[in-house]
Amino acid sequence: MEEIVLGIDYGTARIGVAVSDALGMLAHPLEAVPAGAAAFTRIAELARARGAARIVVGLPRNMNGSEGGSAAAAREFAAKLGETTGLPILLRDERLSTVAAQRMLHDAGMDAKKSKKHIDAAAAQIILQTYLDGLAFDKQG
Repeated sequence: MEEIVLGIDYGTARIGVAVSDALGMLAHPLEAVPAGAAAFTRIAELARARGAARIVVGLPRNMNGSEGGSAAAAREFAAKLGETTGLPILLRDERLSTVAAQRMLHDAGMDAKKSKKHIDAAAAQIILQTYLDGLAFDKQG
């Protein structure tokens, strides 16, 4: 039985949210939630409405793999999100996810101004898709 998974791109201004399909094969962008205390409530609402079984939160690492202040903030956010939702939270390396999202939106014909409101959800989609692809690979092996 496959499960719905939410993907999160944590940011200090906006938090991107994506959702998997029921088969756990494809990630789809949902929305960008303004950062702040209300973000936990909104993400919990999205998780309940979609029937999510777990949440994958992007962990920003430096290019050498080390963790800095952004990673610490993402870990703190993930812990509080787990408390709020009661769902398992998984952390996944998200290096270059925003760059990849910008490229994806540009390739889709969106200019920088239009893509700005979609970039966070697109980055969450990439984080989640990478996680789903890893699950599919593990099942093959």
